[in-house]
Amino acid sequence: MTRWAAVLAGGSGTRFWPLSTPEIPKQMLALAGDLSLLEQAVRRLEGLIAPTRIIVVTAERLRSETAKLLAHIPNENILGEPQPASTGPALTWATVYAAQRDPDASILSLHADWFVGDDHAFRETASRALDVAEGHDVLVTVGIVPDRPETAYGYIEQGAAIEELTAFKVARFVEKPDLDTAQSYLASGSYFWNSGMFMFTASRYLQELKQYAPDIYASCASAFAAIEAGDDFEQIPAELFASCRSESIDYAVMEKTDSAAVVPLDAGWND
Repeated sequence: MTRWAAVLAGGSGTRFWPLSTPEIPKQMLALAGDLSLLEQAVRRLEGLIAPTRIIVVTAERLRSETAKLLAHIPNENILGEPQPASTGPALTWATVYAAQRDPDASILSLHADWFVGDDHAFRETASRALDVAEGHDVLVTVGIVPDRPETAYGYIEQGAAIEELTAFKVARFVEKPDLDTAQSYLASGSYFWNSGMFMFTASRYLQELKQYAPDIYASCASAFAAIEAGDDFEQIPAELFASCRSESIDYAVMEKTDSAAVVPLDAGWND
C-alpha cells in the first residue's frame, strides 16, 4: 500500500472570531507557536507521508493562500471546494483523487486546525492506525483518550479488541452527552472523544461509500471525471459540486458500517 494524507482545511472563519475571518480562518492563524495550525498539521506528517502524496481540501477562496503557506505541496494536490459540503464529500474527493493516481492508496485524514502537543506520539499512533486499516481491511477512527468529562465532543465506545492490538472494534458512536453521562464515560475507561481523524484503504472506503451513500460517491466521481485544468490549479466544476449532499463522514459511513475500528490517541490533542 502507498500512504496518502487528506488534510481537511475548509472553514467559515466563525470560530475564534474576531481573530479568524472568512478570509483568514482558524487553520491559518498561528495560535500555538510561530507557524499556522495548517503548517503545523502538514509538518506533523513528516516521515510518515511524502509531500507529493499530501492532499489538501480547502475552500476555493482560500486555495491561493493555502498554496503560499504550503509551497512544498504540489498545486494540483490542493483541491478547492466551490462551496462547503461537510467532511463526507471533502474526504471522498480526496480519496477519489488519490485512488485515480494510485489504486493501492491508503488514506490518513486529519483536520488542519487542531493543536497536538506531542507530534511523535501522533505519528506513532497514526502509523499504527494505518497498519490496522491495511492489515484488517477496516475503517479506522482515532479516539482521543479523555482527561475530563467533556460535553462538547462526541464519543466512541470501544468494543472487542482486534487481535490483541491497541485497536478495538467500534461498539457505537455517541452524540455529545450531558455532564453526568460524560462523567460516567470517563469513569468507565471504555470511551474516547471522537477526533474526526480516519484511516482506511481507498478501495475499502469507496466500497462502503457506494453501499451507504451512493449519491455522494456518484457526485464526487462525476466531478472528478469532469475536472478542468486551470492556470494554477485543477478546477472542480461548481455545478457538479453543488449537486453533492452535505453530510459528515460519521453520518454517511462510519455510523452505518460494520467495519469500524478505533485506535486510541494520547498526544495532547485539542480542537
